[in-house]
Amino acid sequence: MTLSGPDVWPPAPIKTERLVLRASEARDRAAVIELNASPEVGTYLGGPRPRAELERTVPEVPGRRPGFFVVELDGAAIGTVELNPQTPETPVHRQEAGETHLGYLFLPEAWGHGYAGEACAAALDWFSGVLPDASVVLYTQTANVRSMRLAAKLGFTELERFEAYDAEQWFGVWSSAR
Repeated sequence: MTLSGPDVWPPAPIKTERLVLRASEARDRAAVIELNASPEVGTYLGGPRPRAELERTVPEVPGRRPGFFVVELDGAAIGTVELNPQTPETPVHRQEAGETHLGYLFLPEAWGHGYAGEACAAALDWFSGVLPDASVVLYTQTANVRSMRLAAKLGFTELERFEAYDAEQWFGVWSSAR
């Protein structure tokens, strides 16, 4: 089973105590551009992307693919959560750990309120309902203390650390069959 198909994607909006996770819409384009152009958001992701490039390349409905959720707070987009298949370029031993990668971005004004944890937990819960025996992987720089804390809170288990992009990376796995 995959994350695509009318019975799986797009799901009905997922509501948490404070947030809504939903499929992307045209109204989310400005927030997606802001996320990717933000120097703060890009700190551990190789830096921000040029806003002019994003204005040219981000489609009218950004992230229109299975596994891409926009995270809303009080009707405004504050971030995204993605459950993406790993690419063939991923080293084989890492693919064996899990075929799906969790990624997330939140606007700096949304940091420090627990929204990322709440949204990622909801997305992982949805994922475990769709693919009950599947696992999810997460990569983050060890210098990204917030991301490391979130990985632990979500129940990811460290598999290895490695060097990439001139920094130590952390690689962990989460299983829906826990």
